[in-house]
Amino acid sequence: MCSSSAALSRRGLFGLAAAGAAVAAVGMRAPGAAAAPLGTLIDYSGGVPSAEAIAEAGHAGVIRYVSDRRPGAEWMAGKPLLSGEVAELRDAGLEIVSCYQFGKGPTADWRGGLAAGREHAERGLELHREAGGAEDRPIYAAIDDNPTAVEFATLIAPYLLGWNGVVGKRNTGIYANAPTIELARVAGLATWFWQHDWGTPKGFVHPAAHLHQFEIDKRAIDGVGIDRNHILRPQYGQW
Repeated sequence: MCSSSAALSRRGLFGLAAAGAAVAAVGMRAPGAAAAPLGTLIDYSGGVPSAEAIAEAGHAGVIRYVSDRRPGAEWMAGKPLLSGEVAELRDAGLEIVSCYQFGKGPTADWRGGLAAGREHAERGLELHREAGGAEDRPIYAAIDDNPTAVEFATLIAPYLLGWNGVVGKRNTGIYANAPTIELARVAGLATWFWQHDWGTPKGFVHPAAHLHQFEIDKRAIDGVGIDRNHILRPQYGQW
């Protein structure tokens, strides 16, 4: 049985999410007001393209997974980020951003709520540090879905609270669509925002976004499929 304080916490989160949903519904109607992109980053998991080739393609850096491969996804040879890759990226003058995603779909990380948030934050931070990641830098937790406001209130908000408890709110980032970014912003559960477009109104870029994934699986570098992301702010969690 849940304690009264826990129940109150859940009711509070639900109310906050409902309020945020109303704000999001209004905000998503307007055109995006994002600044002009400051460059591009790529993300990838199917392998590790050479740092030299990434730089030659004109990218400023990479967004890399500090998470393990999930069972059945052995093709994700680029998970997790390792120190050798970091050294090559550094030598090429490229920036690095850390992100975490283990599950997907029915096994999505956020479906585990608070306990999963803590577990994933601890593992993500461990892998980030082992790869040579700088201290006091954010990790973007993936909400690779188009969730409802109820799912946000009952699962995603507790999941992000788990991350807050390990890395702190100031180092909690989310990869999410624009409505979910708005809910997390209103709820005060994250500081860094990387937008994807599944469930985002076409052409909308959330004004709070630091990064925007605008292209998925249309290009490759060194035979490795990549996604492209616009940099929207000078500080976007790079290390």
